[in-house]
Amino acid sequence: MKKAVFEGLVFEEDGQQLSVVYVGVEPCYVIDDDGFMRHISAEKVDRQIWEELTRGIEGNEDILSQKAAEMMGQEDPFSIAVIRSQFERTDEQFAQLQEIGFPEDARMYLGMVGFKAIVNYRGELIELKQPTAIEDEE
Repeated sequence: MKKAVFEGLVFEEDGQQLSVVYVGVEPCYVIDDDGFMRHISAEKVDRQIWEELTRGIEGNEDILSQKAAEMMGQEDPFSIAVIRSQFERTDEQFAQLQEIGFPEDARMYLGMVGFKAIVNYRGELIELKQPTAIEDEE
């Protein structure tokens, strides 16, 4: 059974956190549209969030793989190839997240640091608030 990948991290424009219900076996986010409870496919909403998160990867796999390998101290060609293959498989990774769900502790952490996806009453992604590193003023 599929799961809502970003459950607990999706909000209405007014700041209300969306709940998740199942219509049959399909998870849906519930959006209160002036008293009318809209059930929007979680896959539709989650895919928009995922695509926004992974947008900068496509076309930059080589440099991202190289930099990630450097950060891990694993700059050999095999490690770089393994990392690159992960960057190239974002659709497969999304499908896996739908099946197993995003780990609860990771969702809680993301919520604590301010990660929020804001959607309108049609389930369209309006804004993605992501935590940013605070730059040193020096």
